[in-house]
Amino acid sequence: MPEAVEIHDPRFGRYILDNALLEVLAIGFRWIEGPVWFGDAGCLLFQDIPNNRTMRYIEGVGVSVFRCPSHYANGQARDRQGRLISCSHGQRCVLRTELDGAVTRLVDRHGDRRLNSPNDVVVKSDGTIWFTDPTYGIVNDFEGGRQTSEQPPALYRFDPASGEIRVAAGDFAGPNGLAFSPDERRLYVAETGDPADPDPERFIRVFDVADDGRLSGGAVFHAVEPGYCDGMRVDEDGNVWASAADGVHCIDPGGALMGKIRVPHRVSNVEFGGRHRSRLFIGGSQTLYGIYLNRRGAAFP
Repeated sequence: MPEAVEIHDPRFGRYILDNALLEVLAIGFRWIEGPVWFGDAGCLLFQDIPNNRTMRYIEGVGVSVFRCPSHYANGQARDRQGRLISCSHGQRCVLRTELDGAVTRLVDRHGDRRLNSPNDVVVKSDGTIWFTDPTYGIVNDFEGGRQTSEQPPALYRFDPASGEIRVAAGDFAGPNGLAFSPDERRLYVAETGDPADPDPERFIRVFDVADDGRLSGGAVFHAVEPGYCDGMRVDEDGNVWASAADGVHCIDPGGALMGKIRVPHRVSNVEFGGRHRSRLFIGGSQTLYGIYLNRRGAAFP
């Protein structure tokens, strides 16, 4: 078993390949976030937030700058037309990169007040865009620029077809990473706490998703230790792969820790990619890592 792997449940051993090690893919960034895989282009896009740039990694080619300035973009996803959806700290909005390269500002307000700093985003099969809006990008100058918050942190559902934006859940101190289960009946959301709280509560919550997009539940699903979950992805079996201070934790749908992939640096976010979506890309502080698994990411998490 590779040295980076820690098994807590025998099931996790079946997800690991004995001859697939944790690889360093690229170094030299300030804080990696928002990885998203473009299978049709054979590349991974990710953010180097403090350096205000979006990077592109291509196997065998290396890393290049995709967009600079990125307006301190953070979380990213693709919509059903293959367009890039990005959360911008600097512009306090959600952006869409059109197929011709033009950038459209989708939403920057709820009611008559500006959003805080959209953080992470997923797109549901019905085309609706779900994103978290904590204050992390406006409380200091490192990841955007200090500004005044105009409304409480929240989880939002935005319908680009109608332009409707609504609070899907407002009982968060610091909503962060999020991911749907493969059948979209569950939504996992990381609560990473109020940045002004010296001892915030930090855990992953799970909501039931109704056919009309309404949420219910919201109980604690799992508390990642050490550290906390910043970002996450879901595999084909519904397991949650969550970032942590010591690497990536694999959590089964019942909330039990199955195992860890240990990483030398704190992990912010992860993404499944590669030809079969069986390569896990890992943003580890200043370093981009990758590891091949015997498990595929959900087809469109």
